[in-house]
Amino acid sequence: MTLIVCQLALAEGDGQYKLASGDVVRIAVYGEADLSFEEVRLNDAGTFSYPFLGQVKALGKTPNQIEELIADKLRDGYLKDPKVTVSVITYREFYISGEVQKPGGYPYQPGLTLQRAIALAGGLTERASTKRVTIVRGNGETRQGEKATLETAILPGDTITIEQGFF
Repeated sequence: MTLIVCQLALAEGDGQYKLASGDVVRIAVYGEADLSFEEVRLNDAGTFSYPFLGQVKALGKTPNQIEELIADKLRDGYLKDPKVTVSVITYREFYISGEVQKPGGYPYQPGLTLQRAIALAGGLTERASTKRVTIVRGNGETRQGEKATLETAILPGDTITIEQGFF
């Protein structure tokens, strides 16, 4: 069996969402109900099992790249001209902690900003500082302090910490 690699997160600079552990995708192969799946969750390694192909590693790949990968592999001895569609059903969560009313994990929504993430967490506490914010990106990149504004884009898998302000 072939091992295929792929990850979901927003690609640097191109705006394409890259898959990662925890994402849920829909795979549709036109005219092939046995090869179509309503919900496939990527496991901790960013892989999923697919008929004929075995473990497909999706970590770091876009849905379009997964479409091409599955179509190419199915074309190689299984189907004459497969039409494959891969779409993200549920994005992995982002996390917010510190000086917010309800810290925890929340479902990512496209277009999410720090301001909207704070609103989802019930708003800031009276001690919160919007200037002392740390965002650890799902890809390991860290942004601190003044670089993070209320308009900063939040990505799936991000961890946000709102510190106390000094009065």
